[in-house]
Amino acid sequence: MKYLSIKELINEAKKSDLRISELVKTSQSKEHNVSVDELCAKMKKTYEVMKESIETGLSKKSNLKIEQNDASKIYKKYVDDGKSIFGSKVGQAVAMAMAVSEVNAGMGKIVAAPTAGSCGIIPAAIVTIKNIYGISEEKVIDSLFTASAIGMVISNVMDIAGASGGCQAECGVAQSMAAAAIVDMLDGDYEQIANAVAISLKNIEGLVCDPVAGLVECPCIKRNASGVINAILAADMALAGVVSIIPVDEVIQSVKQVGDIMDDRLKETAMGGLAATETGKVIMK
Repeated sequence: MKYLSIKELINEAKKSDLRISELVKTSQSKEHNVSVDELCAKMKKTYEVMKESIETGLSKKSNLKIEQNDASKIYKKYVDDGKSIFGSKVGQAVAMAMAVSEVNAGMGKIVAAPTAGSCGIIPAAIVTIKNIYGISEEKVIDSLFTASAIGMVISNVMDIAGASGGCQAECGVAQSMAAAAIVDMLDGDYEQIANAVAISLKNIEGLVCDPVAGLVECPCIKRNASGVINAILAADMALAGVVSIIPVDEVIQSVKQVGDIMDDRLKETAMGGLAATETGKVIMK
């Protein structure tokens, strides 16, 4: 998909009288000469891996080098005990996001959506919303096509790697994709999807990528947790009718500009931010 703006993507969907997910399936089917059924089957496998990574992270002991082991399980127990401020439903999303990120850090199987460092955000978001609203698997899979469209458009405009744009690029794009998927799952319209993407990206603009000791553990695992909350919040605001004063495509350009001018020490080099703290230096040694 060669769209260079969310506006262009939405206009094409409107013109064709299709939901974004339907537009993606149709265009990808033609571009890759495969049937829509085949595409859906592949996306279902992706969804299955996402669910498996959640289950693995919450059931098996994590094997991390520097971070606290089993933080996801510790938090899940806290939620299950009825102590979470978020309550059981949203609290579970936090635990799931950390769980998937822990699986990634332990070299387990995950879906890099859009990157390995941000892999916990989309799975936690869609599974949470599915569980809360009892949404069908078919609809969840469709929402992943919507999320993928948002990710592809943004990646056509800017680099989504932390080494190029900071964590605002990795976790930021994951959050915008997740927010779009949530709105789609809950039957939001084109404009609500655009606003959810814009709000989620604005909320994380400027976030640096500063992995302690160069490992995708600290602060990455906890940033996946905060990321799913931001995605849910952005989607909820958009569904309520809250709009982004700055249009979504201008937000994307702004995030790109911030990434371009960001100091290299703050882009996955482990030379700045948390990685450069006294404790970070000790851990590095």
